[in-house]
Amino acid sequence: MEQLLLVDDDELLRERMGRALAAREFEVVEASTYEEAVDRLESLRPQRAVLDLRMPGGSGLTLLKLVREKSPETRVVMLTGYGSIANAVDAMREGAVGYVTKPADADQVLAAFDAMPALHAETTDEFHPPSLAEAEWNHIQQVLSDCDGNLSRAATLLDIPRRTLQRKLKKLAP
Repeated sequence: MEQLLLVDDDELLRERMGRALAAREFEVVEASTYEEAVDRLESLRPQRAVLDLRMPGGSGLTLLKLVREKSPETRVVMLTGYGSIANAVDAMREGAVGYVTKPADADQVLAAFDAMPALHAETTDEFHPPSLAEAEWNHIQQVLSDCDGNLSRAATLLDIPRRTLQRKLKKLAP
């Protein structure tokens, strides 16, 4: 039975995902914070890990680096509610084999373990910079994430009127 480390601060998602992965014959070890995950990694060398990008106590990317140092054979999929191209590229560069945005189910996470190696090879061969619209969208999403979804704070940080931010968000992502 493969061991899988599941790290996410969203208790409901973590429990639901943990049960679904256990039903698929994984030994699931859960952690809700960065510190708890680091503690688990002191005694574990899981075959797979699913790491939330943003969690209390630290960054999922920092945790990914630690997993790669302590257990280089562990295959890691990043899970996030704030998906962006920049975050996905950073995760892949740090050694993640997949990147899934929430809401996600166990099948999507498991598919990311298998589907991404070919995609990863393609991204290392040829770099395609994001369009200006994609870069703007990603930046807005990052600022919104940093502001915990508070539109007024995000608009202030972006130095644009709140209404302009609302209009930009109503448009579909590029």
